[in-house]
Amino acid sequence: MRAGTVGERVRGAGRDTYRRLRTYLIVAVQAGLAAALAWVVAAHLFGNPEPTFAPAAAVGVIAASLGSRARRTAELVVGVVLGITVGDLLIVAVGTGPWQTGVIVFLAVAAAVLVRGPGALVTQAGGTAVLVATLTPSAPDLELPRTVNALVGGVVGLLVVLVLAPLNPLRTVRRVAGPALDLFAGEMGAAARALARGDARAAEEVLDRMRAAQPELNRLGEALSAAEEVVRFSPVRWRRRRRLAGYRRGVDHMNRAFRNCRALVRRIGTTLRDGERVPADLPAAVAQFGEAVRLLQEAFLDAREPLAARDRVLGAVREAGAACRQDLGFSGTIVVSQLRTAANDLLRATGVPRAEARRLVRRAATVGA
Repeated sequence: MRAGTVGERVRGAGRDTYRRLRTYLIVAVQAGLAAALAWVVAAHLFGNPEPTFAPAAAVGVIAASLGSRARRTAELVVGVVLGITVGDLLIVAVGTGPWQTGVIVFLAVAAAVLVRGPGALVTQAGGTAVLVATLTPSAPDLELPRTVNALVGGVVGLLVVLVLAPLNPLRTVRRVAGPALDLFAGEMGAAARALARGDARAAEEVLDRMRAAQPELNRLGEALSAAEEVVRFSPVRWRRRRRLAGYRRGVDHMNRAFRNCRALVRRIGTTLRDGERVPADLPAAVAQFGEAVRLLQEAFLDAREPLAARDRVLGAVREAGAACRQDLGFSGTIVVSQLRTAANDLLRATGVPRAEARRLVRRAATVGA
């Protein structure tokens, strides 16, 4: 059992690495292209004899947090310029050497903090001050070229990510959303089986896995932010704005459904530990909800209307309503309530307006009453 668990973790880590590689391989391509172009522009177009700062700044833009590259580029350039300015002024006053380097970096970082710069600006100011202090003895009088290089690198980095090699926003989101929805559907199926068998330990394990799945959902939010930045600034992707806005609304509601289902699974564990009665309709309702998530995943990946997912989630609400009319205990009643709330969220994720989603859930809950 232990070997099997280790093997599952290794395979899971391998799958996670492969998914990340597929999703973010474009970032490596962008970084290589931006570094090469920044070097060429700085060295040959502007004639800078030491163009090191240009590719470094370009790669810094590419490596910035996905979805905030425009802001991070401004922070990077301001930080580089601040580090260069402080470094060059202090070198004139105190010269170069180990203790001088320490003083230069300290004052550059302090200056960045004083102007209320964010973490990226502070990091760039300190890092640039180090380079200025250590490179100046071998390459003096490069204050203006260094500043130009930083600007060139920032502009080239943005040009690459927004024009020359932008992310395909919809493909990126789908690649990340597929595994996230698959995980969600799988855990709801596991919760239904634990409830049907009366296995409180299995329900606790499902809850633990759902809590550990948060990074998967965070990656989905990160991918969406990156895609939104691309369609906002990249002319070649503008036509995707409306569809991506729909995906953003859907993912936000899906995240709420996931959180509500964590609470649902926690109550399933309480129901089983307290020995409450579990009519067959209740695990059937949870299983149907998991199937609704799976159908939503399929519709999402195929870019089609999730009609089947809507029907299935309302079927889950009807099953839960039938269970509620069979003398459930306190925690079992809360399971039904959480499922209805999650069903409302999932309907919203499929594009159903708020008022209509509430009406559909209420009607399904009272069918056969």
